[in-house]
Amino acid sequence: MQLKFFLLINKEIIIMVHYLEYIRKASVLVEALPYIQQFQNEIFVVKFGGSALEDPDIFESALRDIVFLETVGAHPVVIHGGGKDITAKLRQMGIETKFIDGLRYTCQDTIEVVDDVLHNTVNPRVVDTMYKFGSKATPLSGKDVISAKKIQTDSDLGFVGEVTDVDVSPILEMIEQHQVPVITPLGYGENGETFNINADISACKIAEGLKARKLVFMSDVPGILRDREDESSLVPTIYINEINDYIQNGIIAGGMVPKVNSALEALESGCKKVHLIDARLQHSILLEIFTDSGVGTEIVAK
Repeated sequence: MQLKFFLLINKEIIIMVHYLEYIRKASVLVEALPYIQQFQNEIFVVKFGGSALEDPDIFESALRDIVFLETVGAHPVVIHGGGKDITAKLRQMGIETKFIDGLRYTCQDTIEVVDDVLHNTVNPRVVDTMYKFGSKATPLSGKDVISAKKIQTDSDLGFVGEVTDVDVSPILEMIEQHQVPVITPLGYGENGETFNINADISACKIAEGLKARKLVFMSDVPGILRDREDESSLVPTIYINEINDYIQNGIIAGGMVPKVNSALEALESGCKKVHLIDARLQHSILLEIFTDSGVGTEIVAK
C-alpha cells in the first residue's frame, strides 16, 4: 500500500514538473511575440565570426537561430569572417602569416588565398548549413557590393583595404526575392584589385548602407565588460554619448575600438541598434532580440 502511494505521488510530481516546463516554454513564446511582430520585414545585419566559425556545435546552433529570424519574417544579412581557415591554408602552402597592428599583412599570394578560402571554403559551409535548416541562404561576394582602396597606415599592409562605398542594390534585390545574402568581407578596387576588408568593418558599412534595424556581432566575447577578466561585469546598454568615456577609461580597448567606432557610424546613419553577443551561449541571438532582458551589450543612439 505504501509503495503504491509512493509511486502515485511520484507520478503526480513528474506530471507537475512537465506541466510547469510546458508553461515556461509557452511563456517564452508569449514574451517573444511582440518582438516577432515588431521585427517583421526588418533588416538585421549579422556579423558571424570567432569561435562560432570553428566549433561545429556552436556553428550549427548559431546558424539555426539566424534561420529562425528568417522564418519569423525578419531579413537577416550575414557577413562572415574566416581567419582561422585562411591561416591554416597559408600554413599548408608555406606562406608566412604576419599581423601588423592587429591586421593581417596581405601580399599578392596571401590575397589569392584569402579570396579562395572565403569564397570556396567558408562561404559555402555557411550557406550549405543554413540551407540544411530550411533557409534560402545565397552566396554574395563582397566584391560585388564593397568598393575599396588600399588602407593608409604607417606600415605597408599590402592588399588590406578600407571601404570607400557600398552598393546595397544587390543585397536589396536578394531580400526582395526572399533570399538571405551571405557575404564575404572582400572589396573591389578601382583598378580591379581585390582587397581584404576587416569583417567587422564590412558589416558596419553594409548595415550603414542598408539602414538596418539591427547590427549584430556574434563572436566569442559576451559583450563589453567593465572588467575584462569578469564576465559578470557585462554592460547591458551603452548610449553613443558614453562611448568616448568607455574608450578613455580603457573599458573599450584594442580591437573593440574600431568595431565600436564603425558601429557608431552605422547608428548615426540610420541603423537603430547594435548588439554584441556571445555565440558560445546557446540561442544568444534569440535571447538578445526576442526577450525583455537580453544577454549581451546593446549600443543605442539614445
